[in-house]
Amino acid sequence: MKPLLSKNLPTFLERLCHFKDGEIRSVDILSPTEITITLTTQDNARGYDWISVTLHFSGVSDAKLLQEHQFDFVDMSDGISLVHENNLFAFGIGECYNIATIKNSSFYIIAQSLKYSEGTF
Repeated sequence: MKPLLSKNLPTFLERLCHFKDGEIRSVDILSPTEITITLTTQDNARGYDWISVTLHFSGVSDAKLLQEHQFDFVDMSDGISLVHENNLFAFGIGECYNIATIKNSSFYIIAQSLKYSEGTF
């Protein structure tokens, strides 16, 4: 896992097309304060090949999660948002610009740190 710094969020999201039209593959609750999400997306740096990306959130303070049977119903046409605000990382489905709008998302996580890893589709 590589740490994802706040200054790298825009480049990371742009490279991965904001996960537009991607899929949620899994959500794993490792502990009350650690959650991983695996998504699929196209990678601009690899000629738009499809890859999987796992996001690891530590120090989770708030979350609204979905159950596995709901993944197919998530509209990923607007992709995801990753925001760094008040020393917190926030993940949400769709276009969100701050933590307040992320909390209106159908699926969100707010945590102290964020790491990621890439894998095959």
